[in-house]
Amino acid sequence: MRTVREVSKMAGVSVRTLHHYDQIGLLRPSARSEAGYRLYDDADLLRLQHIMLFRELEFPLADIRRILDSPAFDQARALQQQIELLELRREHISDLIGLAKDLQAKGVGAMSFEAFDTSKLDAYAAEAKASWGDTPQWAEYEQRWGGKPREAAAAGARIMELFVPFGRMAAEGADPGCDEAQAQVKALQDFITANFYSCSNEVLAQLGQAYGCGGDFTRNINAAAGPGAGEFAAAAVAAYCG
Repeated sequence: MRTVREVSKMAGVSVRTLHHYDQIGLLRPSARSEAGYRLYDDADLLRLQHIMLFRELEFPLADIRRILDSPAFDQARALQQQIELLELRREHISDLIGLAKDLQAKGVGAMSFEAFDTSKLDAYAAEAKASWGDTPQWAEYEQRWGGKPREAAAAGARIMELFVPFGRMAAEGADPGCDEAQAQVKALQDFITANFYSCSNEVLAQLGQAYGCGGDFTRNINAAAGPGAGEFAAAAVAAYCG
């Protein structure tokens, strides 16, 4: 585990920026010290790398959060898109350098504005953004919480409390299909509908798969609710949705 100052020095990101990322729910540290200081693990650092790559590509923070929190987020796919976008950016910069050298060599007579055309880069970036979380549920979420990062982060913290019973049941070796587990799934579904977006059984089933897939969702849930909470929740949701 690394402190916020260690992460700041390692990544070249200011402590203030890391605090801001925590406040808006973009990068929450996995743990806190006894004194309450932020502590980051390797999974947090990997998420920070994705954030920094998207920032290099000038993605807004809200879009980055939506992408990384999407149940469909795939790290390998994201990296491939980031590579392709960076290559397009390199091509664009190379064109600008070529234009600048022509101006240096030929003077004002070298009239060309093609190097300033970013339409190809912009089109691919728009396509990449649209492929992550571009669903009615996320549109509803953005409409409800857009411009309210603190309130959205608070709601996100409250939802984690609903996973605590799943962690306890997992530790007790309970059946994910038992009445208590199914009632907790219903409470979770109702909370999502009331606070985020309309959570049908179909949407809930997709979320359930993310809870237990071993990615950021699973790690965050287990950190907040206990070992095995995410996997147990996934099994309980699967039973609930039939």
